[in-house]
Amino acid sequence: MTDRTYPLSPGDKGGTDTGKAAAEAMSPHMGPLQMAVMGYLSVHGPHTPDEVAKGLEASILAIRPRVSELRRLGMIQDTGDRRPNRSGHKAIVWQAKEQGS
Repeated sequence: MTDRTYPLSPGDKGGTDTGKAAAEAMSPHMGPLQMAVMGYLSVHGPHTPDEVAKGLEASILAIRPRVSELRRLGMIQDTGDRRPNRSGHKAIVWQAKEQGS
């Protein structure tokens, strides 16, 4: 049996019908989007989620949850740097973890 719980599969925050439907709709795309985020960070170095979304020409609404999942999976790490996002607030700059760290 495969583990289909967050962060290995999309989740929803409050158990609403719309949140569950959105999570289910993302399920087939989650793996490729996670890989795209990892690939972007590996090739282009540390970036904020907004910067990754812009670089991948993807919706920030699709990318931010993938960043959260990758953090929970231990595949990316906070660099300690902060940069402004589109709203002007400071955002964490993430980097891909080196293999074995």
